[in-house]
Order: sequence, then C-alpha cells, then structure tokens
Amino acid sequence: MLESLLYPESIALIGASRQTGKVGHEILVNLLEGGFAGQIVPVNPSADEVLGLKCLHDLTAHDGSVDLTVIAAPTAFVEEAVKSAISARTKAIVVVTAGFGELGAAGTEMQSFIARLCADSGVRLLGPNCLGVINTDHRMNASFSKRMPKRGGISVLSQSGAVCTAMLDWAVARGLGLAKVVSIGNKADLNECDFLSAFVDDEQTKVIVGYLENITCGDEFIKVACRAASAKPLVLLRAGVTSAGMRAASAHTGHIAGHDIAYAAAFKRAGVIRAESFDALFDYAAALSMQPLPKGDRVAIITNAGGPAVMAADAVEQSGMKVAALNRDSATTLKQELPSAAIISNPIDVLGDADPQRYATAVKAAQRDDAVDSIIVILTPHSMTRPAETARAIAACSSREKPMLAVFLGSADAMSERKELVDCSMPDYPSPERAVAALRAMFGYATWLSQPARVVTRFPVNRNRVDRIISRHQKTNQVQMGEVQAKEILRAYDFNVPDGQVANSADEAAEIAQRITFPVVMKVVSPDILHKSDVGGIKLNISSAEEVRDTFDLLTLRVGRRAPDARLQGIYVEKMCVHGLQVVLGMTYDPQFGPMLMFGLGGTFVDILKDVSCYLAPITADEAMQMLSETRSYALLRGSRGQADIDISAITGALQRISQLATDFPQIAELNIDPYIVGSPGTEPMAVDARITLTADPYPPSQADSGK
Repeated sequence: MLESLLYPESIALIGASRQTGKVGHEILVNLLEGGFAGQIVPVNPSADEVLGLKCLHDLTAHDGSVDLTVIAAPTAFVEEAVKSAISARTKAIVVVTAGFGELGAAGTEMQSFIARLCADSGVRLLGPNCLGVINTDHRMNASFSKRMPKRGGISVLSQSGAVCTAMLDWAVARGLGLAKVVSIGNKADLNECDFLSAFVDDEQTKVIVGYLENITCGDEFIKVACRAASAKPLVLLRAGVTSAGMRAASAHTGHIAGHDIAYAAAFKRAGVIRAESFDALFDYAAALSMQPLPKGDRVAIITNAGGPAVMAADAVEQSGMKVAALNRDSATTLKQELPSAAIISNPIDVLGDADPQRYATAVKAAQRDDAVDSIIVILTPHSMTRPAETARAIAACSSREKPMLAVFLGSADAMSERKELVDCSMPDYPSPERAVAALRAMFGYATWLSQPARVVTRFPVNRNRVDRIISRHQKTNQVQMGEVQAKEILRAYDFNVPDGQVANSADEAAEIAQRITFPVVMKVVSPDILHKSDVGGIKLNISSAEEVRDTFDLLTLRVGRRAPDARLQGIYVEKMCVHGLQVVLGMTYDPQFGPMLMFGLGGTFVDILKDVSCYLAPITADEAMQMLSETRSYALLRGSRGQADIDISAITGALQRISQLATDFPQIAELNIDPYIVGSPGTEPMAVDARITLTADPYPPSQADSGK
C-alpha cells in the first residue's frame, strides 16, 4: 500500500539547498551518502545544480513521473510545492516543513487544505512537521537525521521528529540495526495505523517500536495493533500521562477514567508492549529482536558478585516472575565443576575471580535445566575479570531456546564487550532492574500470544425496555438519568435491585415502606441532584412508619433550603440491603476507544487508594476475572485473614452485563453502580445505588469489537 513511500524508484526534493545546515541540503546529502540507487531530482528555483546534481527550477519541468516527493520548502511555499508535485504525477509526498497544525487554527486550516489536495489526487501524504522516512533495506535516507542506522529488524514509528532522532542516535550508539524509520509528524493523512499495517506485512521488520502522543482512531488502532502484535512484537511509548492530559469525569468513575488509563486498557487489549520510558522502549526492543520468548516465568541468575544478584532477585520477584529453583542435576553439575566457595543455588555465584569458562559452565547448566525458562548473566568489573572473552564465551553457549540477557556493570571498560554481545545477538543492560524489566515484557507478550481466542458471552436481556427509557430521556434532552431510571435499566439487564417506589407524600411513603417491610432507606429524586448526600438527601435504616413520615418532610425541607432550584420529583423509598462487601462497578465512554469498564472495592479503596482496574468493553469472562485479580485488594475477595469468601462470579457476571449494556447502547456515556453489595456464594448480590449519564448525541458512533 505504501510502496511509493517506502520503496520509491525516484525521489524529488523540493527545497534542495546548496547551503550546509539547511534542511533541504541535509536531506540531499543523506540520500547521496546513504547510497540510494534510484533517481534523485533536486528542485530549487534559484539553483541550476546542487551537490553535483542537475537542479530543476520547478518540478513540473521534470520529464516523467515521480514516486516520492520530499518538500523542505518554507511554510509559505508548501502549498504551491504540493500542487507542483501532484502535477508531476507523484505518488507520495513527505512534508518535513513545520508551521502547520501545531501552531493553531490558521496552520490547521492550511494543513487541512494540502491534505485535501493530496486526497483528491490519490496521493498519500506524510507529515507535515516531520523528520522524514528511512528504509535501510532500500538504502534510502529521505530525512534530515544525521544518522543512518545499519540494516536490521526493528522498524521505528514516531510522532515526534526529535524523539525519532534520539531513537536513531540510540540505535547507532548501541550497534542496533533498524529496518524502517518513519516520522509521522502532524498526521494530516498517514497515521500510526497505516504504518502498523505496512510494518506487519514487511518481511524485514521483526519488531515494531513507536512513540505516540495521541491516537485519533481508537477502534481502528485496536484492530490494526492486535493484528500486528499477533505477528510480531509491538512496543510503544506514549507521552502525556499526567493529569494535564487526562479527561475530567464525574463522581467515583472520574478518577479512574483518566485519558491515559484508556490508552493502557487499549494497549492491554491489543497486545501492545507498553514502554514506560525512552530507555525501556529500546531495552524491550533489543531483547525481543535478539532473543526467543520465554516459555515460562522462572529465571536463573548467574553472577560474580552478591549485591547485583540480590538486586536481580528482588526485581524478578517484584515483577511477578519467579527465581527458579534449580533441579538436582544442575546442582550436582555446578558442585562438581565450580569452586567449592561458589554458591550453586539460584542466584548462581561463580565468584569474583570467575574466568570465561566458569561463566560458560553455569550458563550451560541453566540452559539444560527444565526448571529454568530464562537466564540473566551479571558481570561486575574486577581486576581479574576478562569481560570481552566472557562475552564471547556466554554468547557461544546460547541455545536460542531460552532468552539470555546480559548485565555488564560499569561503562568505561565495558564498551567493547557490549559490542561483542550485540554482534552475538545478546542484549546487554546497565543494571539488573532494566534487564528484568525487559524479560518481564517478553514474558507478558508471550502470555498474551498464548491466550485463547476471545469469546464474549451474550446474556438474554430486555433491550427494548432500555431503548424506551433512553429514548424518553433523549427526546426531552435529558442527559442525566437518576437512580430510579438507572435501576430500571439495570433490571432489564438482570441485575438485582432492592424493592422500592417513588412517593409523593408522607402517607404514600409510609404505605410503601410497610409493603416492602422495614428497615428502609429514603432518598430524594431530582434530575438536578446527582449527589444526594451533598444536600442531605438520603437517610438510612428507617424502621417505623412514623419515622418514614418525618423523614419525608425532613428530606423535602433540606432540598428546598440547600438546592432551591432543583426539581423535586418525589422521595424514593427502598428496602434497606443486608450487609456485604461493597464494590464499585462503572463504565466511562472514552472518545477514542469506546466504553471502558471499571472495578474497585468501595470506600477508601476507591476514594483514597485508587485501587481500581479498567478494561475496554466488550470483555470476556476471563478478562472480567483479570479485572478483579489485578487489584491490590483482590485478597479480600478471596477471604484472606479469616474473612468469608465473596461470590466472585457475581462480580464478574455483573461486569460482563455492564459490558454488554455499554456496547448495546453507545448512547450511555457513563454508568456508575456504587455500591454493588456482594455476599458469600449463594447469596443475592444487589445494585444499591446507580447513576447513568447519556451522550448529547442520540446516535453516537459505536465501537466495534476487535482483538484476539
């Protein structure tokens, strides 16, 4: 699809310059020095020749078509440059020039105009405001980066040109080979989805890494990313994770619905390996491109010093993996072949004076051990240490069946042996923690690949009833749905809710209470009051008819004083629920990725500890279970420390029903059940309080399911 951009036979450069340091000059130098074998057509209205090449004053004077046109002209001349490129029958255009959408409304309008010019002519546009594109397989450096990486299997995608340059510098400094490097800039046309699709079909690309600041087409991204991750590792770093980049939401759902949480949920669904930092991005990519995936989570640690081994062991356990328990044969071999002072348990300490052969002995034993899934080799510098020879020795032992990562501590004396390691496809890390993090990323990806195909359960529900309720609200332009109507919707999706009814007088309230039996709870009903407790509009544990009448008058009086403009529609009288564990269930409709579900324990676990888990809808039964197990408070559900077990299936079932409701009705922007009371297995769970917010648009776009 992007052949003309990634594998052009002819490249025109509009804005080619004779002046060193100008972008148009540096791009031309890179094309020549990179060894591009196709035709290069420099364009400059003020020059007849640039760097020994004949220069055209206007691209329309070119005899023939052009596969790729790179525009490095000043912003004011870009529009005419695009028109001349289209007239010259170019198939793809790269605009490296800045000064468009990133500068505001005027720039956005100009950017949209050139994007329409290209779209109307069937021309694909990369940029504007980008670094350019590199394809080492084609010996093409159509960028103004100073670095041309060696040929390799990692393809790079970056929304930032500066970060793209940093990635190139990092790769060249570490001797890491790259395949394609694409800076997508402002994404006026081509975006991350286009290049993920191209990279997944590219035979040269073995690992995809990227830096993104935003994703504009969430549902398409999940589909494309999932397809990519199913074929090859996809590692992404996303910036903008602080509160400044988060979307505001209301009530309990708000503090779990931040924008970055939606991205995290999308990455999890699609199998994206998320890098937390720039270093992690290439730490993970190096390991994934050089080593096989682990078959399990058991790690062997080989070291010549105790301190780094302890650090590695701590990092392994903290990551959720295990320090492997070596089998008896390994222990016997190590005892026979290592010095008596060596430690043959895991971590295996081959002592500070270890020579390359001693390391090789330990590595071979770990490679043969069925109780070991991966290996970390640590070397600390001593006067007796022979790092370069040790690097060659451990690399020679690699069976390519288990991943093996090196940690050669110290930088001054270790550069040459680090190159030895890279040349032998052995990733090297400056600390045990970074090596373990890379190994954990590999294990997480292997686990995702091994998951069965996603099967979403569909429950029998009353959709017509929900459709009527929502339509009734939207016809009157009401987006806030109170507790009474929200519970009607939950009943239609087979949730248990307490018996209750709205009363319009004190006597009616007493009659309702006697019918549903005491004790009861009473709550104000108003479309203008979202948080009843804020106005004193709720009272619990009412046990007599007289108290019901008094409470009716009291709540009515409080609303009149504290919210005089609120429309009071009555007082809701409801059966008081029995005690149980309170959990919070929620859903927020993310503008990029659609409905996002939330689970957390009630009270301080949500409000203070922020101990919640979020997944994108629709979810499977396994994913509902993962939502529970990923919270720190999961042990309370399992009845730890003498507490009774909680009916976990009731919670996972409720999450799946919310998932179905959210995907059935994209008009629901937010749903909150707080609390959802759950008891021991066999008891009836209960949705005690609920609130729903509708979108302003009666027919918002639905988010299609995707993924494994």
